[in-house]
Amino acid sequence: MKKYLVASILFLATSFSAFAQQNLWKAQDIESAVVNLDHSVTFRFQAPDAKKVQIAGDFAKIKEDNPVGGLVGTGLIDMKKENDSIWVYTSEPLTSELYSYMFVVDGTVTVDPNHPYIFRDFGTVSNYFMVPDGLADLFMVQKVAHGTLQSPWYHSEKGKKNRRLNVYLPAGYEKNVNKKYPVLYLLHGAGGDEDEWVNYGRTCQILDNLIAQGKAEPMIVVMPNGHIDFEAAPGESSMGLYKPFHPAMMNGEFEQAFPEIMKFVESTYRVQADKAHRAIAGLSMGGFHSFHISRLYENTFDYVGLFSAAVGMTKPEGVYANQDATLKKQIANGVKLYWVGCGTEDFLYKNNADMRAMFDRMGLKYTYRESGDGHVWKNWRLYLSEFAPLLFK
Repeated sequence: MKKYLVASILFLATSFSAFAQQNLWKAQDIESAVVNLDHSVTFRFQAPDAKKVQIAGDFAKIKEDNPVGGLVGTGLIDMKKENDSIWVYTSEPLTSELYSYMFVVDGTVTVDPNHPYIFRDFGTVSNYFMVPDGLADLFMVQKVAHGTLQSPWYHSEKGKKNRRLNVYLPAGYEKNVNKKYPVLYLLHGAGGDEDEWVNYGRTCQILDNLIAQGKAEPMIVVMPNGHIDFEAAPGESSMGLYKPFHPAMMNGEFEQAFPEIMKFVESTYRVQADKAHRAIAGLSMGGFHSFHISRLYENTFDYVGLFSAAVGMTKPEGVYANQDATLKKQIANGVKLYWVGCGTEDFLYKNNADMRAMFDRMGLKYTYRESGDGHVWKNWRLYLSEFAPLLFK
């Protein structure tokens, strides 16, 4: 019996080992998304039978007749076939930034199989690469002290479920047991979840690097899921591995449930639980949420950041009613920093201009950052890198 048992174990071990080692035998020994010395980038894709291969990237010029599903702000570039098999494209030198891309093979969108760095943004996956020696250095893991990322769960009475969020704890949090920290609540957009700011936003890397450089105060960053109907990001909840879909949004439920998140954070982590040490910011829908949460709880946040905020897109009813009255209270209570950023090509540019006109009319003083480009992560990472150093001073 022992011989059979040993033989069975060896067979299983050998089988699992062979399966696990299959990736060692490369089907395609190709390097793609290679950043060259001059900061140009070379892409390669093996498709000997393809008639046309294109690269869809946020570094490409956008053409209205070249939409690519799932990637906003993306153009298409034709690749050239070499050696009867490999399609190649080398870009012009690119500025320092994090870029996303996919391939389009005879009209079918696919990720790059020879570049393993992939983000999932809700229901869309894309490859990414970074060009160094500039802003993107903030997005990279550097040789500095690193914070900790946790993904705790809290119970939401409003949502009638347990819900997941991400929490960044700055370097030294675990050792400095007597120290309390300020908190930034950082909210995602309509097409995202609690993982969006961690992945596309590079929040942990940005904060690690800014804090190490002495440019930002050590702070806790809380990144919740803004879709109250969901427990967590796709694949992280009891719903299993379902096909991601967009739930109802901007209906007031997240704003009403937000105090539950604050209560959990302030009872779980060592935070400075007062207005002077609380900030709230977000992109698109998250900017919309930040605007309304900060005015509804008008004496709670001393720092507010609206990044391409999706304002002016709901009827003035429910929690969105009495906007002027609550804003007046917020202004009377005082805000140390009200920060607004938007791209000149953003489809929400006019909405944000109208919002700023309202602020001017009501006497709300704010800092305005206008950048190029549209409703894209290039802007939101930039805004976070400029907003975070202004907090808790």
